[in-house]
Amino acid sequence: MANDKNPLLIKRYASRRLYNTETSDYVTLEDISGFIRDGREVQIVDLKTGDDLTRQYLLQIIAEHESRGENVLPTNVLNDLVRSYTTQASSVVPQFLQASFDMLKEGQEKMMGGMKMPGIEAMQAQQEAFMKAMTGGLPWQAGEADDDKSESEDGDGENLDDIKKQLAELQAKLSKLK
Repeated sequence: MANDKNPLLIKRYASRRLYNTETSDYVTLEDISGFIRDGREVQIVDLKTGDDLTRQYLLQIIAEHESRGENVLPTNVLNDLVRSYTTQASSVVPQFLQASFDMLKEGQEKMMGGMKMPGIEAMQAQQEAFMKAMTGGLPWQAGEADDDKSESEDGDGENLDDIKKQLAELQAKLSKLK
């Protein structure tokens, strides 16, 4: 694509067909979704009036994904969004959503970039403890048997009650997310 810093301009014709101005061909909503997934900003304008239709089409893309069973937005979040349109809180909601998605994107980028995020070590330790509990202390990764010996000799290894407690806490956190 020509310049990824500028939004990809898509023009909507009166026939409702969408035209990619960079490649001089028609595109579908699925194509536009692909551009966005690839990190490209998109701007969709009505050819005749010049109106910006980007929000309308982005919402349509989300609605199509949701209708195909690709549920990302829980029902309670959708209900809250609908409520925000009818309350005075609507002025705060866009900023909150933007900040939340920025934090999510930053966290994903750090994880993908191999950077250490706070809490990752704790999550890894909990995963290892869970695997030890599930396998009865049998090694589940190469080289773990030696680690088990050194932990039990040092007395620093977690006992089964601690592991069960951590597992219960994780299950509680997961049920809250649902």
